[in-house]
Amino acid sequence: MGQHDVDAEADEAARRVFAAAILDDFDALERLIAEDRFERGTRRIGAEQELFLVDAHGLPAPVGPQILEANRDPRLVSELAQFNLEANLTPRPWGGRALSALEGELDEVLALARRAARAAGADVALFGILPTLRETDLSLDKMTPSPRYHALNRAMTERRGGSFAVDIGRDDQLQLAHDNVMLEACNTSFQLHVQVAPDEVDRWYNAAQAAAGPVLAAAVNAPLFLGRRLWPETRVALFERAVDERSPAQQQRGHAPRVTFGNDWLRGGAAELFREDIARFRILLTTQPDRPPAAGEAPKLTALRLHSGTIYRWNRVCYGITDGKPHLRIEHRVLPAGPTVRDEAANAAFFYGLCAALVGEHGDVARVMRFDAAKSNFFAAAREGLDASLAWRDTTARPAASLILEELLPAARRGLTEAGFDRADVERTLGVIEARVQNRQTGAAWVSRSLEAMGDCDADARDRALVTAAIERQQRGEPVHAWPLVEQAARPRYATVGELMTRDLYTVAPDDLAALAARVMRWNGIHHLPVEDARGRLVGMLTLARLDEVGGDRAVGEVMDRDPIAVDAATETRAARELMHGARVDSLPVIEPRGDRLVGLVTARDFDKLR
Repeated sequence: MGQHDVDAEADEAARRVFAAAILDDFDALERLIAEDRFERGTRRIGAEQELFLVDAHGLPAPVGPQILEANRDPRLVSELAQFNLEANLTPRPWGGRALSALEGELDEVLALARRAARAAGADVALFGILPTLRETDLSLDKMTPSPRYHALNRAMTERRGGSFAVDIGRDDQLQLAHDNVMLEACNTSFQLHVQVAPDEVDRWYNAAQAAAGPVLAAAVNAPLFLGRRLWPETRVALFERAVDERSPAQQQRGHAPRVTFGNDWLRGGAAELFREDIARFRILLTTQPDRPPAAGEAPKLTALRLHSGTIYRWNRVCYGITDGKPHLRIEHRVLPAGPTVRDEAANAAFFYGLCAALVGEHGDVARVMRFDAAKSNFFAAAREGLDASLAWRDTTARPAASLILEELLPAARRGLTEAGFDRADVERTLGVIEARVQNRQTGAAWVSRSLEAMGDCDADARDRALVTAAIERQQRGEPVHAWPLVEQAARPRYATVGELMTRDLYTVAPDDLAALAARVMRWNGIHHLPVEDARGRLVGMLTLARLDEVGGDRAVGEVMDRDPIAVDAATETRAARELMHGARVDSLPVIEPRGDRLVGLVTARDFDKLR
């Protein structure tokens, strides 16, 4: 999530000062490029590993701050939610045993994170989206207490002027309105970096854009969100919507969202992307401008980097300084976390090798491929995984699996071998991709097939079984193409009302006819009916007994209980039962935490499941 030293309460005057600092930083960047002051002759790779923290039941565990307090390894840092962490890996020289070194450090840092998590009663899980996440996990009290995160949430929601809307469909349909940016915390990724010289930026950036679709098709690992079966890589759709602060007018004009693949090949180097970031996107966060650099000192470009850090391109150009020397690198943000370290190392090899091949064979892939094809490939891969049809170089679409096996894996092998990577490493890592594609078992496919194998069962128990099984296999290190399916759900666990309640509800509005409400209740054998307004807020409860008493020719609002007892989804089942018993009611509407939007209903009959 980037720099944490931000001004949480900046006024308009401070924003103008910060805007001027951004322009100064951009001018400094252009001077660095013109004066050829960037590091040359050295290519490095690096990675960032995002992860979930879960409790003994596979549910999100908000213990990140506690872990960081006890752990002093600088590679582990916070993320947006308290149930996430991020590990920043050591940059390594391109070629040789870099892939083995990357994999070894991944194992090392995840072992460190697991030890720290277990001391806090938790564990580590690698998913693009954690299957056990529920909407109750996405409240602001689960946000990491950092000024950056709260300032970002405030700025995004103010710019949006309302809730962030999510509408994603495939096997299931999800429509959701959420009032904060915690939706972004549902996504974890494995981000790759490659250092390039300024005059190489166009070629490597465009190669990363072209490679995004096929590499993602072989790596999808996020098919479940809030219990719904959505895209194989739901991260792509969810991330775009989670921080979409565009107003309705901007959306109608086609204004670019902050999460973007872009609209054309890059032709103007790093300055072109930074220039567009400044011109198209409003400032969300501010900080104190840098002091002027000393003679010969590389400028930090803090303002420009902070602003660009609030624009989430799937591939982007980053500025950094190593040993006093500035450098540029391409950051590839497409890949999900997991399923295992071996899978992630394989994904990295496929990406680096394919990019190297594209640059080596074509110079700039823009000469031989339409941008629209690269962009379409990316979204097709997210929606369909290995079942996608991808256009490669020419306009002919081919099945992703055959394209990868017949053309792209051989190209990646050539790219890595010609770049001087260790041959054994190349064969070992790309062999994982080959087996995964041949078996057609990505992380997303394993989840989907396991769901089918478990059949109809309690959704929460099903999702916990997936997480528990995945963690066990992740710790053994066996790549996902060899994982056996999960065929039996976990035992139902109802610790909170949210795990027990019914979400698919019949409801009525205050101005509905009471006779209609009575008919709905009798048709469906229910005795309690929530009343919600047009915004989904709980405004009352109806009982069949009350309707029988007053008749059906009146409006629901005239006969409903206007002050119903309600609980939120995080309420423990024992407390809810005691509340229900004390109030002598047979049901409790469930509302969102610190709000009044209706999310479910729990009845006395539901508590029978606890026996």
